Amino acid sequence: MAVTDEAILHIKEMIISGELAPGDRLPPEKELSDRLGLSRSSLREAVKALEVIRVLDVRRGDGTYVTSLEPRLLLEAMSFVVDLHDDQSVLEIFAVRRILEPAATALATRNADADDVTQLRGIVDSIDHAAGVEALVEHDLEFHRAIAEAAGNTYLASLIDSLSSHTVRARIWRGITQENAVERTLSEHHAILDAIEAGDADLASALTVVHVSGVEQWLRSAL
Repeated sequence: MAVTDEAILHIKEMIISGELAPGDRLPPEKELSDRLGLSRSSLREAVKALEVIRVLDVRRGDGTYVTSLEPRLLLEAMSFVVDLHDDQSVLEIFAVRRILEPAATALATRNADADDVTQLRGIVDSIDHAAGVEALVEHDLEFHRAIAEAAGNTYLASLIDSLSSHTVRARIWRGITQENAVERTLSEHHAILDAIEAGDADLASALTVVHVSGVEQWLRSAL
């Protein structure tokens, strides 16, 4: 079990047992992490995940509270979770992306000019490891969109952009719950761009397969 998942379970057990009731404030981060035997970063990621599904309410400068846990609140978040856990079509979309995007990357490697490479380099350099999950996913969408456009096939670029937009929730959830997801994503983007810049279409395509498959494999294990 991933450390973040373990932290989520610990907090959930505290709520189920009644130790934390609706409206209660969680203990300070350091105190809670020491008590649960978890790193503060793992606890922080768990809190983010539980905030997304409306179990916790993070109030900047005030603390983190258990929500009212009213059915209305939790049902609002259900569409987010259902998209990932009950809708097999998300996996099918990733399977199609795994076929199309490596081909688009290979085309981009062959067709991209200096301006295209400069644009891609600017996208990659515009974000760092301190970025939040939402910013990372937006960056990921922009990076893949730019590669598809550099391939020089308008229909292919439009198709990939449409498919990619339907996987945003899965990518956000992975970024929140999987350790080192931000670092891994940025490292893979740099490697793909380096291969494009070097003109190695086969390597750029292979790296894209690994990149897209990483999210797909995580989603299969989460289902």
